[in-house]
Amino acid sequence: MTVKKGGDLIAEFLVREKIPYVFGICGHGNVGLLDSLYDVKDEVKLVSPRHEQTAAHMADGFFRVSHRPAATLTSTGPGSANLIMGLAVAQTDSSAVLSITANVPTSQFNRGPFQELNQHHQADFNNVIKPVVKRSFQPTRVEMLPLAMRQAATTMTTGRPGPVNLDIPYNLFVESAEVSEEPAWDGYLSRRSGASEADVARTVDWLLEAERPVIFVGHGMTLSEAGAELTELAQRLSIPVISSPNGMGTIDMRDELSLGFIGRNGAYQANQAGRHADLVVAIGARFDDRSASSWKPGYSWNFPSTRLVHVDLDHGELGRNYAPDLAILADAKAFIRQLLSELDRRGAGGAPRLEAWRADIAGWRKEWADFIRPGFETHSQPIRPERIVADCRKVLPDDAIITLDSGIHHNWFMQFWEARRPQSMLNTWGYSGMGFGPSSALGAKLAAPDRPVVSICGDGGFTMVPHVLCTAVEYDIAVVWVVWNNFAWAAIRDLQYAYFDGREYGTGFYQGPNREPYNPDFAMWAKAAGVASWTVTRSQDFAGVLEQAVASNRPALIDVHVDANIRPPATGAWELPPIPPKEPAFGAPWRPDGR
Repeated sequence: MTVKKGGDLIAEFLVREKIPYVFGICGHGNVGLLDSLYDVKDEVKLVSPRHEQTAAHMADGFFRVSHRPAATLTSTGPGSANLIMGLAVAQTDSSAVLSITANVPTSQFNRGPFQELNQHHQADFNNVIKPVVKRSFQPTRVEMLPLAMRQAATTMTTGRPGPVNLDIPYNLFVESAEVSEEPAWDGYLSRRSGASEADVARTVDWLLEAERPVIFVGHGMTLSEAGAELTELAQRLSIPVISSPNGMGTIDMRDELSLGFIGRNGAYQANQAGRHADLVVAIGARFDDRSASSWKPGYSWNFPSTRLVHVDLDHGELGRNYAPDLAILADAKAFIRQLLSELDRRGAGGAPRLEAWRADIAGWRKEWADFIRPGFETHSQPIRPERIVADCRKVLPDDAIITLDSGIHHNWFMQFWEARRPQSMLNTWGYSGMGFGPSSALGAKLAAPDRPVVSICGDGGFTMVPHVLCTAVEYDIAVVWVVWNNFAWAAIRDLQYAYFDGREYGTGFYQGPNREPYNPDFAMWAKAAGVASWTVTRSQDFAGVLEQAVASNRPALIDVHVDANIRPPATGAWELPPIPPKEPAFGAPWRPDGR
């Protein structure tokens, strides 16, 4: 038992848990903890962005690249409330974040002091934050801190990772007590659950029997760091792989077995393979509406006609959207290793197989390539969206990290990006929060300082978080922002064009009586913040400017004027009930029964 101040306990806990960054903004409620963090500043660095939402996204991006948690620190009231959207993004995409929020002092509980929420319970920020975290802990005495911190660390990184919250009355930061300290956890990926021998054997039986199998992988594959095992399994059995955006890169997407994304904005060969498959082994994927064409039979999948093995670490995902023929609660890497061991035991796999199935896929891939090729090769002003994707693919090295925001640019990159490595394509997939892309890039760069980090973000999303420029300059974080400037909330404007007879309202950016397209001069905005910047209006210029920006190894921004009237060619469907969805622009739904 030792006597320690609460703030010192927290600072020492961060050191023991090897949490290298606290992304936080000062306030009267956390100034006591800031004083304790001063003593450990050589081991835990405080980075202060200009908005708490960005703090949450930075911690999220840091975890997605490094698979090590970072912390956020916010003060009582509004500062902590500003975290909510960022934590919702982290939770729905299974990203570990340690959120430390300050609350009013215990001596003033339920008296309505400055910034207390007490309508239903004293110091009630827990009820604000709990829908977007795995658990919210609120120790009310210094003696309670060690256990709460250990439980928070364990909860955050055990099983399906996610954000947790320590909501701490600010008197605890400066008060002292005799405490028993808890051991460090630091245990991400240290516990892996496997499948039963019977389920492994049955899965291998089905894989060897199937004539048209596919593997569908999601973020669970990335989180498990199972890319090497996935690649070995796919190549050993000649099985094609379909990826959700957060699973992209777990197999090199230039491999002929990688089919890309599935769903409305998926690649044609992925949707064709999904709807013609006779066996789908889904690992760490949740069949959300965008990767399942809103669950409409024949557009991406054909369950229950197609046999389904669903493997996930979270029992809540098994059977959520499709009833599996075999549901397996297991870690992705542990499960694939079990499959490989079973194949070894049987002496199975290794020689090329499934020639007819692979020939079908090669034919679909060629049809798709022939259809999209003109857009990739055309120079135009404003620039065709495909050119931006193509030039990013050409210029960026294999180890580059890209972050994507919510918007039409994301649809283009889902459809055409070729992620070469895992943990290199960061998406706000589950909650689709604008501002994630430009902000998470800062955390990603801190996690991988020697790798290029490029944020591709819409003009609308970037305008929500322009303060990222200040943070990049202040802390010398060499991120490149590519602002996809089409003078609109273009993804939503496209819905107005498609479903509401082109009655555009509230989706374009205009000024003056003639409604001229309007946006700020993003390049001048960046220069004012001390960031190198360019404006690109010709497609011939973008690749060279991007190459120059990446090579500069300093914060940089490229304002790219993109044609908003060219839309990603849908190959699946996406439904906004009760509005009937549009049919695919390329290809058509297919069902085994011909309906």
